[in-house]
Amino acid sequence: MLKKIAKALWHTEGMENRVTPDDMQVQFVLSYSKLVIGNLFVNQGKWTFEYSEDFKKQGEILPLSNFPNKELVYSSEELWPFFASRIPSVAQLERKAKITLSELSDRNEVNLLRKYGHRTITNPYILQAAV
Repeated sequence: MLKKIAKALWHTEGMENRVTPDDMQVQFVLSYSKLVIGNLFVNQGKWTFEYSEDFKKQGEILPLSNFPNKELVYSSEELWPFFASRIPSVAQLERKAKITLSELSDRNEVNLLRKYGHRTITNPYILQAAV
């Protein structure tokens, strides 16, 4: 029951049908300026976030509000709002020019995050899929 409530709270309209595939393994690197903040992993449908050692050693930038403890490795079956907010809703995609029908129907959170999650107007961090 709590999982359903959390999922409803985390997903805004147009995002509720997104899925995290069980067969993908991808690493994303979150950075600010030249500092690697941490790594976001997806493996077998599970998301994991952990801070980099360089971030743990520095004292200028505070931890992200969704991940307050620098020493923990966070895991979830749902993509956290901090990252999910980087993916445009279907309504936002429909307003963009040159969007194909397949892009509008893509429900794969990993693909969408890889394609649209690099930058956002809501925070200064950069998210890139690791090569």
